[in-house]
Amino acid sequence: MKKPTVDQNKCDGCGTCIALCPGSFKWNDRAKAEGISPPAEDDDMLETARLACPTEAISLEDIEER
Repeated sequence: MKKPTVDQNKCDGCGTCIALCPGSFKWNDRAKAEGISPPAEDDDMLETARLACPTEAISLEDIEER
């Protein structure tokens, strides 16, 4: 399982990740996206959102499953 992280310095607030994975990304108080952990979407959908980000602000980190 992957954890989505959004670099706030790169995010331009376009909302593509939120549109693709609404259970894994949300708006913050600065009108930028941030990751939700644990994410609702699977790793394939998170990777789709990462690749779709126009500013390459999304990274995915492994989450240890217990």
